[in-house]
Amino acid sequence: MSFKLTEEQEMLVKTARDLAQKEFKQKAAHWDQTETYPHENVKRLVDLGLIGMTIPPEYGGGGRPLIDALLVVEEIAKTCGTTARIVVETNMGVVGALMIHGTEAQKKKYLPMVCNGDKPAIAITEPNAGSAATELSTKAEKQGSNYVLNGSKCFITGGGVSNIYLVFARLNDEPGAKGIGGIFVDAGTPGFKVGKREPMMGLRGIPETQLFFEDCVVPEENLLVGAGDGFKKLMTAYNGQRLGAATVALGIAQGAMDEAVTYVQERKQFGRPISDFQGVQWMLADMHIKLEASRLLLHRAANNAGYGLPDHMEAAIAKAFTGDAAIQVTNDALQLFGGYGYSREYPLERMARDVRMFTIGGGTVQMLRTVIATKLLKKKISQRK
Repeated sequence: MSFKLTEEQEMLVKTARDLAQKEFKQKAAHWDQTETYPHENVKRLVDLGLIGMTIPPEYGGGGRPLIDALLVVEEIAKTCGTTARIVVETNMGVVGALMIHGTEAQKKKYLPMVCNGDKPAIAITEPNAGSAATELSTKAEKQGSNYVLNGSKCFITGGGVSNIYLVFARLNDEPGAKGIGGIFVDAGTPGFKVGKREPMMGLRGIPETQLFFEDCVVPEENLLVGAGDGFKKLMTAYNGQRLGAATVALGIAQGAMDEAVTYVQERKQFGRPISDFQGVQWMLADMHIKLEASRLLLHRAANNAGYGLPDHMEAAIAKAFTGDAAIQVTNDALQLFGGYGYSREYPLERMARDVRMFTIGGGTVQMLRTVIATKLLKKKISQRK
């Protein structure tokens, strides 16, 4: 197994790095402070083919494997977590579900929109259905050739910005996962309303909003997956999103560490650079080890997925480990800056706020550990029989 990037991947990484360092870095604080969606960044990403990289060429995409998208996500996240998150959601998540389970008409309609910069939103979370996603109550009732949606969602990333919403809804009265499917709702559909924006701690350039459906009528051809095994199909596709989210965390933490490495060599105390002190050196070494381990777990899962979807177990392991490690590394980087790290004049405090999201969103690290343990225990039980 080779851990080296190909020449083409090296060029892709350089393109993303140059874009992030020369154009995105200087305005990252602006998107955070003004809570403004970075439309100009999205346009540059589209221009360079970094949106829709995993989408087949016949729909306007780059036809690249998942690992290539993750390489770009990490480079962008080193400077701007908000923009990196947009790269994730225009290459994974809804995109993966659509490519695997969508009809040809759905692909022709929505995938070119994504390639032109439209970030799809995945609408799962409800006030009483967070980690317990199978307890959602939003309903999509079949009426003739349409579905009529009623219910609400919360903490939906991109609400009010996105034009494409993949809504998890209960299609029948069967309880739990078997009653749930996924249906596309377009922005502007009568009966569909975007609610208030939540005041969030980090990644504030992307809105997190409520969604409301009141007798919202959508055509039956918008149904992506039906009840029965639909929920399982949707969550399998969501594994790609989890790798993407974890890679944003990795990139933010790597960016924070890069800032710290430069700073400790310039900052002098007691007559010498603080990088001369063993305590600082050991902190940096531990930070580097955590990031390298995270990167290997993420790249393993992505390489094994190829052009398809990641393994559920590998995605869970990578996201759980990386989420925790990224918070620790970013916090340590801030610590190395001392009082300056706590100042908004430097990017560390923003990075610390942004990275905190990734042990929560897309599956909490606690739930992911439950997933991992459940699979381990089932495996051991089956081996004993």
